[in-house]
Amino acid sequence: MRIALVYDLRDDYRTLGFSEEEVAEFDNIDTVDQLEDVLRALGCNVERVGRGQVLAARLAAGERFDLVFSIAEGVKGRSREAQVPALCELFDQPYLLSDPLTSAVCHDKAVAKRLVRDAGGPTPSFIAASDVSELAGWNEFPAFVKPVAEGTSKGCESASVVNTPQELAAAAAKLLERYNQPVLVETYLPGREFTVGIVGNDEEARVLGVCEIVLKENAEANIYSLHNKELCEDLVIYQRADDAEARLAGSRALAAYRALECRDAARIDFRSNEAGEPYFLEANPLAGLHPHHSDLPILAAQNNVPYVELIGMILDAGLARYGLAGPGLERERRRA
Repeated sequence: MRIALVYDLRDDYRTLGFSEEEVAEFDNIDTVDQLEDVLRALGCNVERVGRGQVLAARLAAGERFDLVFSIAEGVKGRSREAQVPALCELFDQPYLLSDPLTSAVCHDKAVAKRLVRDAGGPTPSFIAASDVSELAGWNEFPAFVKPVAEGTSKGCESASVVNTPQELAAAAAKLLERYNQPVLVETYLPGREFTVGIVGNDEEARVLGVCEIVLKENAEANIYSLHNKELCEDLVIYQRADDAEARLAGSRALAAYRALECRDAARIDFRSNEAGEPYFLEANPLAGLHPHHSDLPILAAQNNVPYVELIGMILDAGLARYGLAGPGLERERRRA
């Protein structure tokens, strides 16, 4: 099976003058190396394609693959995570993970929250604003402020937790100027934070596990910020959770996954209120896949799903959508 591996490398964009924050969502070469090694172990013939623009040129020239496996985030635009899936659909090229609509919807956190809320899922009260004046009526404090369409906790920092209208206006103005996009303001929830891993499609989709994110004393307090994520090995404890509250987060995550029509795999984030009720924060249909640094592989390993089996599950789920048999999970089962 010939698989095209599509990705955005941090080093490539650093050479173009991008800042460290601008490349934070992109992958290091180690992620690509590890992913290629596992796909080859699963019997695939892997071709490193690189950026979406390179894939576009190869598809336009008539080249096709059995499958595209894209971890490319895209560079510009609210719907940038949808660019490679849309390109694949344009050229009738089979690909893994969510389609363009789900990819775009989930990248805009306000849109994702509206859809989950309309499907009956609990989410904190929120408003998306393109100007500080639009926040004049907000009166639920403390509140949390972040860019509406960024990943890897970009724009999430200590100043994101605000307690007064004045603090809200100042934080929102800073983010509006810095990211040139609307801000999302939501009621701050003081409870436990969970991330939930899900694999599969439709009725076969299932929760891989629930992981509680616990910040160490030396971490930036109260938020899973960009700083804490980048230095997660030193600042964060990823703790397997299987109590009643965590299981409720898992069941609500699965409902959100289906409401958003995610495919093959995703990671869904929740935070609880004072009463221990987990509320939907956001969905990540293009979850990080570094075996030791990314949340999804970490929580999979905590639940006895090694990295090779996780990638096999994703591969098999995608192939099943196209009516194809895959080498991934079944090969691992035979080995076991």
